[in-house]
Amino acid sequence: MSDVSTHDTPIAVTSDLQGTVVAISVAVGDVVAAGQVLGLLESMKLHHEFVAPVGGEVVALAVADGDTVAPGDVLVRMTPSAAAAAVATPVADRGPRGMDRPDLAEVVERHRAGSDAARPDAVARRRERGRRTARENVADLIDEGSLVEYGPLAVAAQRRRRDLDDLRANTPADGLVGGVASVNGDLFDAEAARCVVMSYDYTVLAGTQGHVNHRKKDRLFEVAEQLGAPVVFFTEGGGGRPGDTDTGGVTGLDCLAFMWWGRLSGTVPTVGVNAGYCFAGNAAILGCCDVVIATRDSNIGMGGPAMIEGGGLGVVEPTAIGPIDVQGTNGVVDIVVDDEAAAVAMAKRYLSYFQGTLTRWEAPDASALRDVVPVDRLRAYDVRDAIEGIFDVGSVLELRRGFGAGMVTALARIEGRPVGVIANDPAHLAGAIDTDGADKAARFMQLCDAHGLPIVTCVDTPGMMVGPPVEETALVRHCSRLFVTGANLEVPIVSIVLRKSYGLGAQAMMGGSTKAPLACVAWPTGEFGGMGLEGYVRLGYRKELEAAGSPEESEALFRELVDRLYEHGKAASIASWFEIDDVIDPADTRQWLSTLLPQHTPIPASQRRGRPNVDTW
Repeated sequence: MSDVSTHDTPIAVTSDLQGTVVAISVAVGDVVAAGQVLGLLESMKLHHEFVAPVGGEVVALAVADGDTVAPGDVLVRMTPSAAAAAVATPVADRGPRGMDRPDLAEVVERHRAGSDAARPDAVARRRERGRRTARENVADLIDEGSLVEYGPLAVAAQRRRRDLDDLRANTPADGLVGGVASVNGDLFDAEAARCVVMSYDYTVLAGTQGHVNHRKKDRLFEVAEQLGAPVVFFTEGGGGRPGDTDTGGVTGLDCLAFMWWGRLSGTVPTVGVNAGYCFAGNAAILGCCDVVIATRDSNIGMGGPAMIEGGGLGVVEPTAIGPIDVQGTNGVVDIVVDDEAAAVAMAKRYLSYFQGTLTRWEAPDASALRDVVPVDRLRAYDVRDAIEGIFDVGSVLELRRGFGAGMVTALARIEGRPVGVIANDPAHLAGAIDTDGADKAARFMQLCDAHGLPIVTCVDTPGMMVGPPVEETALVRHCSRLFVTGANLEVPIVSIVLRKSYGLGAQAMMGGSTKAPLACVAWPTGEFGGMGLEGYVRLGYRKELEAAGSPEESEALFRELVDRLYEHGKAASIASWFEIDDVIDPADTRQWLSTLLPQHTPIPASQRRGRPNVDTW
């Protein structure tokens, strides 16, 4: 730090800053080496060394401890010496180094204290329940060693009632493990693989939402938005925590977590994973997610036993609240799995559809598609055979299978490119669209649109379901969601008519019209009409049928009229009017899709018009 004024002899070591002398390390007559520390100056509470510019002998001290100096003031005078130049420079004693530094050792120990290895009793309790720890689930999800953790040294906001050592030992990270990591890094580049991962820790106060971990959530939600990174959230826990004392508030209703979390909807993919109990605030977090993956032993509810009893609603066991046989069929849970390991594997698989295109894929036997739909137009078939036959082998991931049985919604790939798939299931109500099916498909359209996935619809529907019972389910409003959502999609649709394409239901499956999709093609089994042929004949030819004579003659006329209408409405006839784009060999379906759909990588929300959110229902 020293400036040196050199005359014939001696030389002066000067200060280059304003400060106070706090230590002189040499005395007159000392022989010093070049670079040896001569003393310390304090400036703005920071100590600065001044050193010998050359080897030599100290001949005068121009300052003493406590003196204030200005830039250019002389500190020490010394005479250069050839003999002193050969003297080795002493190493300044700056205390312990490397891992022996007490400051670093303290931090390392604090991190270690929050690890599973330092908490064997807590881990043992998880093992007794057949469960993994929060850190084990996170480690299984992410690429090894990739986690940058936020707030690992946080503790519960209970310092007014508990000793700090107790909080450090028993409330590490305030019960929320979270940070930024890489997921599926073996498949995608670093930016695409980047993910925010969060997990409540059930070993810390039953995974409840504490004051500090709410703030951690807020921080990580903001990070996810800034990075444009998806979020995977493990939600096991009991909801809000009443025992925090250091909050500086009363109700906690001014916490920002739910506002920030809700704003992420439609901005980045959000994946909720649950095993075990998930009540109240934890369930609200889970319910906001794009997809909910839950184990068979999950219990999910907006209130746990204490809240139910406190509300005067009786005493119930936690296992009676929202079991998976309820939540897996009513639409709350999208994917049901056996255990935590399967849940993590499913989260990684789901996330991959929103990370980009795979370079390795396998095509199914396209010729098998020719025989999926029976020649007999009245014979049922499994629409999932068509889906599996169209898309890459092993790439189809169905969502909400237990809910809205007449509609199939799935993620899939075509030549490695991720797409959304919506299909009518003729095995349920002949493919007619009911309230649950409409909700399921409309919400899935929003999901695909929000995150940039093209949509392929496989159409086989006689139309919207009709009758007094279905009208009691508010079908008029629910089925209309398909029209409003489909007409406002930003992503492309390609529609494939497998068999029936009738009325409003068919139009709803295509975004409103056969001309709304990027392409609308039919298999040879396709048939079209403003309403189902049988209903059309019964309604439009009632007088003729009544006048036909005997029941046998009436039925014969009915069959003749239906067959005649079928000839007019079959796919080849409709294509001749150019109401659809073509009738194709089913084996050519993949070629249409791979040609029309772009080499697709999901586009960040910041680069798209996007929709404000994905409906939770």
